Amino acid sequence: MRETMAVGSLGALGDLVASDAFDLESGSDVVVVATAAAFVGAERATLDVAELFASRDVAVEALMNIDRHSSDEPYFARRVREADLVVLVDGSPLHAKSVWHGSAVGEAIRDTVRLVAVGSVASVLGATMIDPRGGAPTTGLGYRDGLVIGVVESPEKLTRTRALLGPNVTFALLGPRGVVRYDGERWRVVSGDVIVTRGEDVVGL
Repeated sequence: MRETMAVGSLGALGDLVASDAFDLESGSDVVVVATAAAFVGAERATLDVAELFASRDVAVEALMNIDRHSSDEPYFARRVREADLVVLVDGSPLHAKSVWHGSAVGEAIRDTVRLVAVGSVASVLGATMIDPRGGAPTTGLGYRDGLVIGVVESPEKLTRTRALLGPNVTFALLGPRGVVRYDGERWRVVSGDVIVTRGEDVVGL
């Protein structure tokens, strides 16, 4: 079964990893992809994620896939495709989109069996993503269907986002502790720190 989780922050990922409900077998292979953090410190970002798994008996490898050239590196693509769990660090979703689009690593992320996206980078996974520069919907990578994901922004930007998405698009706003999960067929809220709307109407998943 394919599983994708979007978490609102590094803290939410830490809560998830520490939870008994987070099933991760001893010896699992965890790959951390640094792309979105290219401008804010990719090494530090991957170390922060790796520390969350320190209490687990798993192997963690960070991939410094921060540009287009490295996105077609066969080793990187193979590691993402074969990992038991792939974690996409927070940062710039627009940079992540440009690096992964049409690349071997991007295809591997699309096809991975178990994926966790942290913070704003989760937005890029959908067919529609939110442009962080102004809150407008734009084209995402289309790796996962059925939900547009965003993180907390200013009230003005959020109002604009919802108006532009309209009443027929389901939008999940992740708070800092918010978690949503996709099982390959439907999305559901794992943590209550999530507001789901269509237009201005609050709805359920």
